Amino acid sequence: MQYHVPQFLEVEDKIFGQLTFKQFLYILGGVGLSYLAYAYLKIYIAIPIILAAVALSGALAFVKINNKPFVFIVGAFLQYILSPRLYIWKKIPKKIESKESTDRNKGPVGVYIPPLSESNLKDLAWSLDIKENAAKNDAAMSQQQTHKTPLLKDL
Repeated sequence: MQYHVPQFLEVEDKIFGQLTFKQFLYILGGVGLSYLAYAYLKIYIAIPIILAAVALSGALAFVKINNKPFVFIVGAFLQYILSPRLYIWKKIPKKIESKESTDRNKGPVGVYIPPLSESNLKDLAWSLDIKENAAKNDAAMSQQQTHKTPLLKDL
């Protein structure tokens, strides 16, 4: 016996023409707010409100950002604006090293070798590399000066 497996579960049903119920409500709310602004306010005050209401209702109904409806973006924006943004640093206590791990950082008895962090190690390697390259360049320059080939004018 075979059963029909429903597909396209995330697609909302189209109820009013090509609009879903949510889209229809967003558009209806924008048109209603526009009508109220036009009916009860002077026209020079009503026009910006009408434009804002139409733009917002159109965005809520049709715009998707990263495949998420615009209403989620507006909700995240409002939550960010209205929530407190006080970040408190929580100090994490250092772990106490055992004697075995401190013994590994020491070289021969009596000589202390400080542990190198990764950034210090990179700085040290870089400075040694620069000194080595500088020494090679100096040696090559002095060799070129001592072994100059005579030019045709000098012969």
